[in-house]
Amino acid sequence: MKNEDTPISKQSEEYLEAIYRLEGKTGSAKTMELAHQLQVVPGSVTNTIESLERRGLITHKPYKGVKLTERGRKLALEVIRRHRLAERLLMDVLRLDWSQVHDTACKLEHAIPKEIIKPLEKALKHPKTCPHGNPIPTACGGVIEEKSEPLVGLNTKEKAVIVKITREESDILQHLATLGLTPGAYIEVENKIPFRGPLTIKVGDASHTLEHKLASIIDVRRC
Repeated sequence: MKNEDTPISKQSEEYLEAIYRLEGKTGSAKTMELAHQLQVVPGSVTNTIESLERRGLITHKPYKGVKLTERGRKLALEVIRRHRLAERLLMDVLRLDWSQVHDTACKLEHAIPKEIIKPLEKALKHPKTCPHGNPIPTACGGVIEEKSEPLVGLNTKEKAVIVKITREESDILQHLATLGLTPGAYIEVENKIPFRGPLTIKVGDASHTLEHKLASIIDVRRC
């Protein structure tokens, strides 16, 4: 086994981050899901998984998927912490559009030295969430989640406030912004088609119809 103190590569950091996100949704990360999320071929996923397992960062059970070990989770949260602080820096200080900061932060997260994380957080006035509403892990690896649920869980006439957007692709974020569907926005479900059908929601004075897939990545808190 490799020395635990040996720094992990940028690629390994990206895998740990992706595994953490998938594990939070379904309990484990499957090979094909990782390949899709990281936009790589399944064969390269298998090789990297084997490497991460040798380092004691994940456990892998055939047909059941991949899970982070305690050390793997700690490293994943460090990457996510750097990523979400980078997003705040890009939006709050450099004034980039909220739809652009995720992709740029994916590059910055691997380059920010550990010693500047705390000064950066202080300069940003200790933000609790990224621009998309997702929590910024603490220095100790804590994750303080505001209670929320997917928008698709609401029924007709129910009202809520948007807490976070769980997928951060730039085209999706641009579209949601044009509809006014950003964290803090108040919405009301006007109509809901059953069996994974679309939802019609009201935001301010405007009504919008969302496909089930899009509505499922918007987490809300009931009013």
